[in-house]
Amino acid sequence: MSVGVRQGLGIVLCVAWLSGCNTTDLFNNTKFSDPLPDPLAPQSAALTADDTPTGTVPALGAMAPATPDLLGVDPNDDLSVAKKYFRQGSYGLAERHFRRAVELHPKDAEAWLGLAASYDRLKRFDLADRAYANAIKLAGPKPEIMNNQGFSYMLRGDFGRARSTLLAAQAKDPQSPYIKNNLALLEQAARKRKSII
Repeated sequence: MSVGVRQGLGIVLCVAWLSGCNTTDLFNNTKFSDPLPDPLAPQSAALTADDTPTGTVPALGAMAPATPDLLGVDPNDDLSVAKKYFRQGSYGLAERHFRRAVELHPKDAEAWLGLAASYDRLKRFDLADRAYANAIKLAGPKPEIMNNQGFSYMLRGDFGRARSTLLAAQAKDPQSPYIKNNLALLEQAARKRKSII
């Protein structure tokens, strides 16, 4: 068999195989679990002990400037797309879009917090620290940011810093179910002497 015939046959077989793939429906029919809540989703007041999320916390509300293009109202802007990917557990894609969002809108604390949470899940803690620092620089030491930082320290296995950061967050917002759950998770992780992931 000549080289041209073999290449042509290979292409035909490849096309036939690909025609059997249904990649367009892959994400439409797949249900993704949300290992952590959306860093910017509205907080539910009716959370029980079993469904209270840990880690990344809900929307920062007053933290983001009141400019419509910074609030993620356009479903196709980088901030909205990043949130979608984060909820799906696609942290690399979420990081890419959060990074674009902070490049376009460097004063958007919400985007910086999402970027930090994405870096946490990618175990790029050096970059997460920088993103948290930018969020704090813009919005101040809000309990939401401090809670996320505490969770970040738990992911690293740095339980001392996690405890002090979470206790400082709890002092600012004693009723937060997110902070309470992270403190409980910290106690469990500290007893086992290992990071939570």
